Amino acid sequence: MSAIDEKAGVMVGPEDIGSRPGVTADADADADAAASPPPASARAAATTRHLPPSRRLTGHQKFYIFVLDGLGGMALSAGVNFAIAYVMYTTQDTTKNPIRLFQLPNTLAGDAAVTIIVQCILTWFVEWGLVAHDLSHRSVQPIGFIREPARPILRRLFLLGAANQPSSRFANVAQQALRGFLLSVLSFALLWPVSVGALTALGMPIGGDYRFEDRWIPQLFKFVLGGTLGLLTTPLMAMFWLVKAGWEAQSTHEPVSEALSA
Repeated sequence: MSAIDEKAGVMVGPEDIGSRPGVTADADADADAAASPPPASARAAATTRHLPPSRRLTGHQKFYIFVLDGLGGMALSAGVNFAIAYVMYTTQDTTKNPIRLFQLPNTLAGDAAVTIIVQCILTWFVEWGLVAHDLSHRSVQPIGFIREPARPILRRLFLLGAANQPSSRFANVAQQALRGFLLSVLSFALLWPVSVGALTALGMPIGGDYRFEDRWIPQLFKFVLGGTLGLLTTPLMAMFWLVKAGWEAQSTHEPVSEALSA
């Protein structure tokens, strides 16, 4: 079979089709279209699991950070700490081991310190998992309007870049625990002195220390401390992961983020 090249006015054979400029078979065009890779933005859109980073703090993000995480974390932490304090201080002989502010074994000042450290570390792991789950299920957008840090210490803090990634699962867990502990140090400096000061006003002075009954001051103290700690720290943890996800999404799928955010 032969075909006529309308522009040249000559007969061409099948072997010339597709090899001459302007002469292309439909089958060859379809094959080329199927074989050519899709644009980078299309590949990124097909592989990304997260919503595009936001260019501002949206209403949904505010609700997620300050209501679900802030108020939700406050209520949960307050309730758990109240229950723990009730069990701790009402199921033992406080005549033999009275509840004091500083002296062991029942020291409210020591209890406050342990509560701050343990709650910050545990909450860090909880938020690590919850925010990752919500991001992967496209329930919340990453935060994308904050500039990615260039200082090495901040990049290490946020685990940005291949050089700052943990080398193993154990190392990753240790890194996360360290970040929770660092936040607990800041929380301790803010909340522990205030807590001790408030307890001195509520306790009964005795022998250079302060004594408390087994109900209800210890329980209410833990309730307020745990709730305040949850209110202050849980939104910060959620924002940490949302901001980190935004930086990672922008560096990996920047064309998609720009297109979908427009």
